[in-house]
Amino acid sequence: MSNWLLPENLSDILPAEARRIEELRRQLLDLYRTHGFELVAPPMVEYLDSLMLADDEALRLRTCKLVDQLSGLTMGVRADMTVQVSRIDAHLLNRPGVTRLCYCGPVVHARPSGLLSDRELLQIGAEIFGHAGVQADIECVRLALESVRCAGVAQPSLDLNHPGVGRALVDADPALIDVADTVFDLLSSKDAPGLQLLCRDVGARDDSLRALKTLTTLYGGLDVVDRARQCLPDLPAVHAALDALRTLCQALSDAPVAIDLADMGGSYGYHSGVVFSIYAAGWHDALVRGGRYDGIGRKFGRARPATGFSLDLRKLSAGLPDAQRARAIRAPWSDDPGLTRVVADLRTQGHIVIQHLPGEQQQSDEFQVDQELISSDNGWVLHPLAVA
Repeated sequence: MSNWLLPENLSDILPAEARRIEELRRQLLDLYRTHGFELVAPPMVEYLDSLMLADDEALRLRTCKLVDQLSGLTMGVRADMTVQVSRIDAHLLNRPGVTRLCYCGPVVHARPSGLLSDRELLQIGAEIFGHAGVQADIECVRLALESVRCAGVAQPSLDLNHPGVGRALVDADPALIDVADTVFDLLSSKDAPGLQLLCRDVGARDDSLRALKTLTTLYGGLDVVDRARQCLPDLPAVHAALDALRTLCQALSDAPVAIDLADMGGSYGYHSGVVFSIYAAGWHDALVRGGRYDGIGRKFGRARPATGFSLDLRKLSAGLPDAQRARAIRAPWSDDPGLTRVVADLRTQGHIVIQHLPGEQQQSDEFQVDQELISSDNGWVLHPLAVA
């Protein structure tokens, strides 16, 4: 009952789990640093306009709002850090060439994204700015897979899509452009009857309806790309999207890959190229989501090619086996300078040393005390303890 005083979909994290989440945070940030990603830390709240994209209704609904007592302007509590990191790249760093940035921090959702979802996430991610080629996408997907494996996730699977296929079909028919969001929702749910009713109501062409219904059947392995070439309209944007998917699949031979060309959801709508999700047994939803989102920095004065990914460390940790207790050393409370030196040396070496206060009875689920410091003729020495 850790959340009995908390609003719905918010919870406390208790000691062993909190320690593991923090260890995962350090481990992944160190991993990203070895790949050349620099850490940035944007603020938790900003003016609402800085957190929003003009046409991103999903992100707007998920953002908590408040009034700045200094300026009287509306501020938002971030629901996603990608826009903030894009602002840093475009407006503050303003570097030429490729920039690699990583980040980690809490985000808050005004409403949960699903029945089993939390409203507070610890979002960690990595982004590459300034490279339009598929090589940057490959680097991000590989790093995302390495992230979950580094955390102990066994046999992750990769889902790929390119929303440019569906967008090309919509853009080819003027009757569908104003209802594009509805079309994408129906595609994602593979609602062929709903697509038929919508196309009839807006007066879409028959060939557009056939292409959209065909798109709902295009899922599976790499053969989906070949099937799509044969049965979808001969549009340059469709061919470009399929070429990007094929190149990416051929470069990622170390994980099971699935393609679903109708899946237009799973993101905040700013993606412009290949998108991906990583799944694994033990989690009800995607562990990682990412993809290409070129031009997101345009509102900050500098449109740049960009690709990246993010994940929630709290969700990642919750699906792992129970966190193990940390080994610790017990020491008595004493004013003996020799004991003080030994305890300090052990802690410098990375050991956990718990000095019991006078009259203290230890009761902790976090630590497994398997040694104690005792006084001997040779000074303070470690003595093993029986562990229950």
